[in-house]
Amino acid sequence: MSGDTAGPARAAAPHAPVAVVGAGPVGLTAALVLARSGVPVTLLESRRELATESRASTFHPATLDLLDELGVAAALRRQGRTVDRVQWRDLDGRVHAELDYSLLAGHTAHPYRLHVEQARLTPLLLAELAATGLADVRFGATVVGAEDTGDGVRLRTEDAAGRGTVTRHPYVVAADGARSRLRALAGLPGTAEEYPDYALRVVTGTPLDELLPGLAPLAYVRDPRASFSALGMPDHWRLIFRIPRGVAREEVLAPGAVRARIERALPGAAGRAVRVDDAHTYRLARFLLPRYRAGRVLFAGDAAHLTSTAGGMNMNCGLHDAVETGRALAAVLREGGSGGTRPGSTLDAALDAALERRRSVVETAVIPRSEARTAGLDSAAELPARLDALRRTAADPAAATDYLLKASLLDVAPRPLKGDAHADLVPQAHR
Repeated sequence: MSGDTAGPARAAAPHAPVAVVGAGPVGLTAALVLARSGVPVTLLESRRELATESRASTFHPATLDLLDELGVAAALRRQGRTVDRVQWRDLDGRVHAELDYSLLAGHTAHPYRLHVEQARLTPLLLAELAATGLADVRFGATVVGAEDTGDGVRLRTEDAAGRGTVTRHPYVVAADGARSRLRALAGLPGTAEEYPDYALRVVTGTPLDELLPGLAPLAYVRDPRASFSALGMPDHWRLIFRIPRGVAREEVLAPGAVRARIERALPGAAGRAVRVDDAHTYRLARFLLPRYRAGRVLFAGDAAHLTSTAGGMNMNCGLHDAVETGRALAAVLREGGSGGTRPGSTLDAALDAALERRRSVVETAVIPRSEARTAGLDSAAELPARLDALRRTAADPAAATDYLLKASLLDVAPRPLKGDAHADLVPQAHR
């Protein structure tokens, strides 16, 4: 489907390509948006190939709308598990509340959530990018120097053998992750604030929905005895537990401790039947750059922000960064010429405004919403009130729709340029 989706008019090709650093979902999306707009790109990735390890796995409706515009949503859905409802339940299987994604049918072309590894998306994006004929993709290229020359950026990269290359670009999009080298080279802050908990993820190939009748593929167990999340993937389930930061990871990951935790979470025969295929921990932290720009270097995704993984918003927000930043940068190059814009110009101000919108979404929507997902879970005194509020939300179609709109980031995502499925949304405060 390369090239057959709607988008901005093609730009006149700049003398030098925009550099996109990082071939994860965010970098590839930004590169594809630019190339589809007629802007040549050089994609630089320090790895020798696309990452394959288990990372983010949730794609929200707003993100699927944008990926559909880029021609990859249908192929991604074929590899994933469609989630049509979100459920809250207790350890005994009683359902506290349930919301159906069909409530979003008038607001998105994809009224569901998709569970699939992000490593399934990146090859699709890379193939579409290659098909544009406007991308120079360089794996094994590590950025070791960046100099803003006023009218562009001079990048120095090294390959695995230490051989250096110097390239010049009108702009650079830094999508090189939480440990962004470009962020460090620009002298920007990069220290994340850790949350008081970290996460334990247990992976099992045991079909939990066969052991636990009525279990939704997106289920939050909320019980004074234990709280955790269960995510049904195409070929496995993930159980995610929050662990106090003071508890040693070696203690948590001991096979006997993992087994005991599973049997407490899934009592009786169900707990004993679960096969543990993998167990690992990961940190939970928050970080937000004070500005998503350092001269002609623009930041997106984990290079610009980190949030709690609750609700699966961080990667989705990063993909939204890539789309809005790519569109704004393409407009600058289309209207301002091959060198872009001068500081203080109208076009430069428009680019700044787009970047500030992305930052504002994280600060006022993504971080508060993801943190609200886990607030009060460990308090027996607070949990009943939170569950009562969920029941009231589920019983009120308007409130349930509003909850899903915000959980899906539909109220703060860039709008699709083709078939604007959620153009009817009224701008509202980022609650």
